[in-house]
Amino acid sequence: MTEEAGAVTGELELLTRVTPDGGIEAMVRYAGAQDLYTVSGSPVHAVSERPDQVEHRAAHERILETLTTSGRVESGNEMPVDLLDG
Repeated sequence: MTEEAGAVTGELELLTRVTPDGGIEAMVRYAGAQDLYTVSGSPVHAVSERPDQVEHRAAHERILETLTTSGRVESGNEMPVDLLDG
C-alpha cells in the first residue's frame, strides 16, 4: 500500500534511505520506472538515532520481508500490506 497510488502490485523495486531524524523511509516503484511511491507506514524508526550502514541494511531487509509477505485474506480477497502490519 502506498500513500500516493494506493495498492501497487507486480514487479516492484524497494528503495530505503535514512531520514534527517534517523528514521528509515521506504519507497517503491514499478521495475524500471522512475516514479517513487511512499510505502504506507513509512518512515519506520531505526534502532539507533543515527543508523549506520549495517542497521540500515537490516531495516531494509525487514521492510522487504514485510512487503513480500502475503496480506490477510478477507472474504476471499488478499488485503494490501503496509509497514504498519509488520
